[in-house]
Amino acid sequence: MRFDLITIFPEFFAGPLEHGIVRRAREAGLIDVRVQDLREFTKDRHRTVDDRPFGGGEGMVMKPEPLFEAVESLLGQSVGQGSGLESPDSGTAIVLLSAAGKRFTQETARRYAGLNRMVFICGRYEGVDERVAVHLATEEISVGDFVLSGGELPAMLVVDAVTRLLPGALGNEASAQNESFSGGAGNALPTGAQHVAPLQGTGDRARDGDDRNGLLLDYPHYTRPAEFRGWAVPEVLIGGNHAEVAKWRRSAALEKTRRNRPDLLLRG
Repeated sequence: MRFDLITIFPEFFAGPLEHGIVRRAREAGLIDVRVQDLREFTKDRHRTVDDRPFGGGEGMVMKPEPLFEAVESLLGQSVGQGSGLESPDSGTAIVLLSAAGKRFTQETARRYAGLNRMVFICGRYEGVDERVAVHLATEEISVGDFVLSGGELPAMLVVDAVTRLLPGALGNEASAQNESFSGGAGNALPTGAQHVAPLQGTGDRARDGDDRNGLLLDYPHYTRPAEFRGWAVPEVLIGGNHAEVAKWRRSAALEKTRRNRPDLLLRG
């Protein structure tokens, strides 16, 4: 199985890849792990991978161009969900490690272990342009209810969890069947949103018929260019009306929470 790790800190992986089951699986030829420096796909002398978000706000957002080009270079084809371009074959997953992703569980790891190749996009800064999540990544994954500085650690967690499920990776194959989260009685799966905000007020819940407290995932982020491969940034973020931007962000956050983590809306 092949793992590709796209990151702005390629040296980060030197340690984790040289220890334990992952190292032994590499040496045995069970997995092939390759680290790709995202900055190699920038075109300016500063090797810029981020820009300020449309609509204002704190922090910087990772740009779509270098991420699309990095993935396409690795796969040797143009890709884009819903764009008329090719999608990866069924044996390949493009995974965005994201604070607003679906929870990663042992069942997810088992599904990934049946693939031939995984490409990981390690986010940084305030987030990644939403067009990467919607049109490039085949999945958006979160590893826990906590905030991290980037996607490198989550990527290694997934690589480790998947590798140990591959035939021959463990000395005793029964070990993986009897571990925590393997489906045995009483094994509770962990929850998985890294970055959430309180769902306050009553308007959304009243419209949804749900008066319980809940949590929202972070709203989608966009940065330059305003139009990329035919996918435009929502007009409201460019218009300069901060009240409308705030309204859109809350609505978009609620929609993404319903789609990726509906369980958060029921917490209280």
